[in-house]
Amino acid sequence: MSHGNYIISDTHFNHKNVIKYCNRPFESVEEMNRKLINNWNSTVKKTDTIYHLGDFAFGNKEYIIELLSKLNGKKILIMGNHCRRIKKNPSWWIDVGFDVVYQYPVIYNDNFILSHEPVDEIGRFINIHGHLHDKSIDGNYHNVCVENANYKPINLDKLISRLGKEV
Repeated sequence: MSHGNYIISDTHFNHKNVIKYCNRPFESVEEMNRKLINNWNSTVKKTDTIYHLGDFAFGNKEYIIELLSKLNGKKILIMGNHCRRIKKNPSWWIDVGFDVVYQYPVIYNDNFILSHEPVDEIGRFINIHGHLHDKSIDGNYHNVCVENANYKPINLDKLISRLGKEV
């Protein structure tokens, strides 16, 4: 059975105001949630791994447990500012259904830093990040917020192959 790696950031499930703040093309939070879930599950298979770079969802514990149970893949969270605001403790995010949780940026594949916010002083690394929604930074930064990814997960292996050639 094949296994892929995917990445996504700043889904903000159940966050009504993000539609207005980020000019998302949805009439309601319900429509946004449905589209994000459908895009996730039509891209990510149960055997795949998906890295979420933070700001996953708003809502209570029961809502987030139910939401995560609907989403395919082994789910790895790198906590974002809204994640830390909801619950600072990574074990809370494990309890609701993430398989692995990191509070801090992660070095991936020796040349990449996966983080929520862009990281200063990245040196030789390429920083794959979220947080900026539809904005970008030049240089060795790549923003994978849903606004830049047609509201669906990105194949991480293909992204890394492409970014590695650009350096």
